[in-house]
Amino acid sequence: MNVLFVGAHPDDIETFCGGTAARYRERGDKLFFCVATNGNVGSSILPPDEIAAIRHDEAKAGAAVLGGELIWLDFDDEFLIDSRETRLKFIEAFRTARPDVVFCHWRNDYNPDHSISGYIVDECIHMAGVPNIKTNSKPFVKIPPVYYMDTPAGVNFEPELYVDITDTFETKIEMVGKHKSQNSWMKDMFGYEMEAFLEIPAKFRGLQAGVQMAEAFIPSRRWGRTFTKHYLPDCLEVMKR
Repeated sequence: MNVLFVGAHPDDIETFCGGTAARYRERGDKLFFCVATNGNVGSSILPPDEIAAIRHDEAKAGAAVLGGELIWLDFDDEFLIDSRETRLKFIEAFRTARPDVVFCHWRNDYNPDHSISGYIVDECIHMAGVPNIKTNSKPFVKIPPVYYMDTPAGVNFEPELYVDITDTFETKIEMVGKHKSQNSWMKDMFGYEMEAFLEIPAKFRGLQAGVQMAEAFIPSRRWGRTFTKHYLPDCLEVMKR
Protein backbone atom coordinates (compact mmCIF):
# COMPACT_ATOMS: atom_id res chain seq x y z
CA MET A 1 0.00 0.00 0.00
CA ASN A 2 0.88 3.66 -0.33
CA VAL A 3 0.48 5.36 3.05
CA LEU A 4 0.30 9.17 3.27
CA PHE A 5 0.92 10.99 6.54
CA VAL A 6 0.12 14.72 6.60
CA GLY A 7 1.57 16.83 9.38
CA ALA A 8 1.27 20.56 9.95
CA HIS A 9 4.90 20.99 11.06
CA PRO A 10 8.20 19.17 10.79
CA ASP A 11 8.17 16.42 13.48
CA ASP A 12 4.35 16.20 13.85
CA ILE A 13 4.11 12.96 11.89
CA GLU A 14 6.89 11.32 13.87
CA THR A 15 5.45 12.55 17.17
CA PHE A 16 1.85 11.47 16.69
CA CYS A 17 2.15 8.60 14.20
CA GLY A 18 5.79 7.50 14.10
CA GLY A 19 5.24 4.12 15.71
CA THR A 20 2.42 3.31 13.31
CA ALA A 21 4.50 4.46 10.34
CA ALA A 22 7.20 2.05 11.46
CA ARG A 23 4.65 -0.77 11.57
CA TYR A 24 3.69 -0.02 7.97
CA ARG A 25 7.36 -0.01 6.99
CA GLU A 26 7.77 -3.47 8.54
CA ARG A 27 5.03 -4.69 6.21
CA GLY A 28 6.83 -3.27 3.19
CA ASP A 29 4.38 -0.43 2.48
CA LYS A 30 5.53 2.77 0.75
CA LEU A 31 5.45 5.84 2.99
CA PHE A 32 4.95 9.51 2.14
CA PHE A 33 5.50 12.25 4.74
CA CYS A 34 3.75 15.46 3.69
CA VAL A 35 4.70 18.49 5.83
CA ALA A 36 2.51 21.56 5.36
CA THR A 37 4.56 24.33 6.99
CA ASN A 38 8.29 24.95 7.07
CA GLY A 39 8.73 25.57 10.79
CA ASN A 40 10.16 29.03 10.20
CA VAL A 41 9.10 30.44 13.60
CA GLY A 42 10.34 27.44 15.58
CA SER A 43 13.42 28.95 17.20
CA SER A 44 14.22 31.34 20.02
CA ILE A 45 17.53 32.42 18.48
CA LEU A 46 17.60 31.77 14.70
CA PRO A 47 15.96 33.92 11.98
CA PRO A 48 13.06 32.42 9.94
CA ASP A 49 14.98 31.46 6.78
CA GLU A 50 17.75 29.78 8.73
CA ILE A 51 15.51 27.72 11.02
CA ALA A 52 13.29 26.77 8.06
CA ALA A 53 16.31 25.34 6.21
CA ILE A 54 17.38 23.41 9.31
CA ARG A 55 13.93 22.01 9.84
CA HIS A 56 13.69 20.96 6.20
CA ASP A 57 16.88 18.93 6.63
CA GLU A 58 15.56 17.46 9.88
CA ALA A 59 12.27 16.48 8.20
CA LYS A 60 14.20 14.68 5.47
CA ALA A 61 16.26 12.87 8.09
CA GLY A 62 13.16 11.85 10.06
CA ALA A 63 11.42 10.44 6.99
CA ALA A 64 14.64 8.70 5.90
CA VAL A 65 14.67 6.54 9.04
CA LEU A 66 11.79 4.61 7.44
CA GLY A 67 12.74 5.23 3.83
CA GLY A 68 9.81 7.62 3.52
CA GLU A 69 9.44 10.18 0.73
CA LEU A 70 9.15 13.77 1.97
CA ILE A 71 6.60 16.11 0.37
CA TRP A 72 7.41 19.67 1.50
CA LEU A 73 4.61 22.21 0.98
CA ASP A 74 6.62 25.12 2.46
CA PHE A 75 3.85 27.30 3.90
CA ASP A 76 4.76 29.73 6.68
CA ASP A 77 4.61 28.24 10.17
CA GLU A 78 1.57 29.35 12.22
CA PHE A 79 -0.05 31.03 9.20
CA LEU A 80 -1.58 28.09 7.35
CA ILE A 81 -4.92 29.15 5.87
CA ASP A 82 -7.56 27.45 3.77
CA SER A 83 -7.23 29.08 0.34
CA ARG A 84 -7.24 28.06 -3.31
CA GLU A 85 -3.42 28.01 -3.35
CA THR A 86 -3.30 25.84 -0.23
CA ARG A 87 -5.88 23.39 -1.51
CA LEU A 88 -4.09 23.00 -4.84
CA LYS A 89 -0.80 22.23 -3.11
CA PHE A 90 -2.49 19.66 -0.89
CA ILE A 91 -4.26 18.11 -3.89
CA GLU A 92 -0.96 17.82 -5.75
CA ALA A 93 0.52 16.10 -2.68
CA PHE A 94 -2.38 13.63 -2.68
CA ARG A 95 -1.85 12.93 -6.37
CA THR A 96 1.88 12.50 -5.89
CA ALA A 97 1.41 9.93 -3.12
CA ARG A 98 -1.66 8.22 -4.63
CA PRO A 99 -2.46 6.86 -1.18
CA ASP A 100 -4.44 3.82 -0.15
CA VAL A 101 -4.81 5.32 3.33
CA VAL A 102 -4.23 8.81 4.78
CA PHE A 103 -3.41 10.07 8.27
CA CYS A 104 -3.85 13.69 9.36
CA HIS A 105 -4.42 15.91 12.39
CA TRP A 106 -7.64 16.03 14.36
CA ARG A 107 -9.84 18.89 13.21
CA ASN A 108 -10.14 20.32 16.72
CA ASP A 109 -6.51 20.31 17.82
CA TYR A 110 -4.75 22.85 20.05
CA ASN A 111 -2.76 24.46 17.23
CA PRO A 112 -4.49 26.19 14.29
CA ASP A 113 -2.02 24.75 11.76
CA HIS A 114 -2.89 21.27 13.03
CA SER A 115 -6.63 21.84 12.85
CA ILE A 116 -6.57 23.57 9.46
CA SER A 117 -4.32 20.97 7.85
CA GLY A 118 -6.62 18.20 9.12
CA TYR A 119 -9.62 20.12 7.83
CA ILE A 120 -8.07 20.55 4.38
CA VAL A 121 -7.13 16.88 4.13
CA ASP A 122 -10.60 15.71 5.13
CA GLU A 123 -12.41 18.23 2.94
CA CYS A 124 -10.20 17.97 -0.15
CA ILE A 125 -9.00 14.37 -0.48
CA HIS A 126 -11.83 13.61 -2.90
CA MET A 127 -10.83 16.60 -5.04
CA ALA A 128 -7.67 14.73 -6.08
CA GLY A 129 -9.95 12.65 -8.28
CA VAL A 130 -11.63 15.55 -10.07
CA PRO A 131 -10.15 15.88 -13.60
CA ASN A 132 -11.10 19.56 -14.03
CA ILE A 133 -9.03 20.49 -10.97
CA LYS A 134 -5.63 20.78 -12.61
CA THR A 135 -2.26 20.20 -10.96
CA ASN A 136 1.02 18.77 -12.24
CA SER A 137 0.02 15.18 -11.47
CA LYS A 138 -2.89 13.17 -12.81
CA PRO A 139 -6.08 12.61 -10.79
CA PHE A 140 -6.78 9.29 -9.14
CA VAL A 141 -10.10 7.53 -8.85
CA LYS A 142 -10.33 5.78 -5.48
CA ILE A 143 -10.99 7.98 -2.44
CA PRO A 144 -8.80 6.63 0.38
CA PRO A 145 -9.93 6.34 3.99
CA VAL A 146 -8.73 9.07 6.35
CA TYR A 147 -7.70 8.55 9.97
CA TYR A 148 -7.15 11.34 12.48
CA MET A 149 -4.02 11.19 14.63
CA ASP A 150 -4.06 11.78 18.38
CA THR A 151 -3.59 15.23 19.91
CA PRO A 152 -0.91 16.31 22.41
CA ALA A 153 -1.72 14.64 25.74
CA GLY A 154 -4.93 13.32 24.14
CA VAL A 155 -6.83 16.58 24.75
CA ASN A 156 -10.29 16.65 23.08
CA PHE A 157 -9.64 13.24 21.48
CA GLU A 158 -11.68 10.07 22.13
CA PRO A 159 -9.97 7.22 20.22
CA GLU A 160 -11.81 4.44 18.49
CA LEU A 161 -8.87 2.49 17.12
CA TYR A 162 -5.33 1.79 18.32
CA VAL A 163 -2.10 0.46 16.87
CA ASP A 164 0.30 -1.45 19.14
CA ILE A 165 3.67 0.35 18.91
CA THR A 166 5.40 -1.51 21.73
CA ASP A 167 7.99 -2.93 19.34
CA THR A 168 8.39 0.25 17.28
CA PHE A 169 8.53 2.87 20.04
CA GLU A 170 12.33 3.05 19.92
CA THR A 171 12.12 3.72 16.18
CA LYS A 172 9.67 6.53 16.94
CA ILE A 173 12.20 7.97 19.42
CA GLU A 174 14.90 7.76 16.74
CA MET A 175 12.72 9.57 14.21
CA VAL A 176 11.74 12.38 16.57
CA GLY A 177 15.38 12.63 17.65
CA LYS A 178 16.27 13.80 14.15
CA HIS A 179 14.41 17.04 14.92
CA LYS A 180 17.05 18.42 17.26
CA SER A 181 16.11 22.07 16.78
CA GLN A 182 12.47 21.36 17.60
CA ASN A 183 13.33 19.37 20.71
CA SER A 184 15.26 22.30 22.17
CA TRP A 185 12.58 24.78 21.08
CA MET A 186 9.81 22.80 22.76
CA LYS A 187 11.83 22.58 25.95
CA ASP A 188 12.28 26.37 25.84
CA MET A 189 8.55 26.86 25.26
CA PHE A 190 6.97 24.23 27.49
CA GLY A 191 9.72 22.97 29.78
CA TYR A 192 9.42 19.23 29.11
CA GLU A 193 11.77 16.53 27.85
CA MET A 194 10.71 15.15 24.47
CA GLU A 195 11.11 11.48 25.37
CA ALA A 196 8.70 11.84 28.30
CA PHE A 197 6.29 13.73 26.04
CA LEU A 198 6.26 10.67 23.76
CA GLU A 199 6.41 7.91 26.35
CA ILE A 200 3.64 9.00 28.70
CA PRO A 201 0.86 9.22 26.03
CA ALA A 202 2.07 5.97 24.41
CA LYS A 203 1.75 4.14 27.73
CA PHE A 204 -1.62 5.77 28.47
CA ARG A 205 -3.04 4.77 25.09
CA GLY A 206 -1.50 1.33 25.56
CA LEU A 207 -3.32 1.00 28.88
CA GLN A 208 -6.59 1.80 27.14
CA ALA A 209 -5.91 -0.71 24.37
CA GLY A 210 -4.54 -3.50 26.55
CA VAL A 211 -0.95 -3.38 25.30
CA GLN A 212 2.26 -1.79 26.58
CA MET A 213 2.32 1.15 24.17
CA ALA A 214 -0.07 2.36 21.48
CA GLU A 215 -1.00 5.19 19.15
CA ALA A 216 -4.65 6.20 18.86
CA PHE A 217 -6.88 7.15 15.93
CA ILE A 218 -10.38 8.13 14.89
CA PRO A 219 -11.64 7.28 11.39
CA SER A 220 -13.23 10.03 9.31
CA ARG A 221 -16.71 8.90 8.34
CA ARG A 222 -17.68 10.62 5.12
CA TRP A 223 -19.85 9.57 2.21
CA GLY A 224 -17.82 8.11 -0.65
CA ARG A 225 -15.06 6.62 1.44
CA THR A 226 -14.87 3.48 3.49
CA PHE A 227 -12.63 2.28 6.28
CA THR A 228 -11.95 -1.17 7.62
CA LYS A 229 -9.57 -2.36 10.28
CA HIS A 230 -7.27 -3.99 7.74
CA TYR A 231 -6.00 -0.55 6.73
CA LEU A 232 -4.27 -0.31 10.13
CA PRO A 233 -1.52 -2.79 11.07
CA ASP A 234 -2.82 -5.15 13.79
CA CYS A 235 -5.57 -2.71 14.66
CA LEU A 236 -7.06 -2.80 18.16
CA GLU A 237 -10.60 -1.55 18.72
CA VAL A 238 -11.54 0.76 21.54
CA MET A 239 -12.48 -0.95 24.77
CA LYS A 240 -16.23 -0.97 25.27
CA ARG A 241 -17.49 1.05 28.20
